[in-house]
Amino acid sequence: MSDTSVSLAWPAPAKLNLFLHVNGRRVDGYHELQTLFQFVDFGDWLDFKVLDKADITLRSNITMDVAPADNLIVKAAKALQQASNCAKGAEIWLDKQLPMGGGLGGGSSDAATTLVALNALWQCGLSVDELAALGLKLGADVPVFIRGQAAFAEGVGEKLQPVDLDEHWYVVIAPDAHVSTAEVFQHPDLPRDTPKLQLCDLLSSEWKNDCQKLVTEQFSQVANALAWLIEYAPSRMTGTGACVFGQFDNEQQARSCFKQMPSTLRGFVAQGVNRSPLMSRLSEL
Repeated sequence: MSDTSVSLAWPAPAKLNLFLHVNGRRVDGYHELQTLFQFVDFGDWLDFKVLDKADITLRSNITMDVAPADNLIVKAAKALQQASNCAKGAEIWLDKQLPMGGGLGGGSSDAATTLVALNALWQCGLSVDELAALGLKLGADVPVFIRGQAAFAEGVGEKLQPVDLDEHWYVVIAPDAHVSTAEVFQHPDLPRDTPKLQLCDLLSSEWKNDCQKLVTEQFSQVANALAWLIEYAPSRMTGTGACVFGQFDNEQQARSCFKQMPSTLRGFVAQGVNRSPLMSRLSEL
């Protein structure tokens, strides 16, 4: 398109929780966590058209299961308008590739990409710290996508420490199940007593996901996907599920495994990346 008000192909990458430990429940009902975030080079895509009026409209290749006003993309755009006193608006197109309720952070990543892109396109001038604070109000995972660096997270996931990790290849399987994060964290059987450790100790210990046992007991689809994948590589669930991932040393191993995947399963192959593709797109402006 030659229209200079249109800005195309903004990535909203998936994330993996390489480990997820639940350390306790706070008095406000939220949980203390320790987790390790890494991006992968696969995700949703967003296109933006800047408008001279303050309207925000969203179109997508999928049917939205929430009202437009409740969509995180629309909420992010409106929050940015309010925070920056911006009178401009946007038409937004979402090409949804990531499964919903999969633990890949799709909704949070979409919101983060909206904030980062429109902050640049509207020329709002908010700093990364200001955008991250805005993002935290939308969801605990939004700031890590805004900062765009693989990170160790504590608190409810908002205390971030950048890390440099091996960029392995992954086979990610998306079982046909929608796992509610709220229900997982409210469940009485969720373990909440994993001791807090220093990052150096965590990096050298065996990685696990404290939500995995509960989710696999409740969702046979997740258990079956994990049982198949673990035959090929060290495998775990990401976030509160439902997606599971197997870790491989190189692309050839990952693609070889993916070719063997039963036709009843769906997923993708991707490489872990420490710098979000969103940062590369932003630097093109």
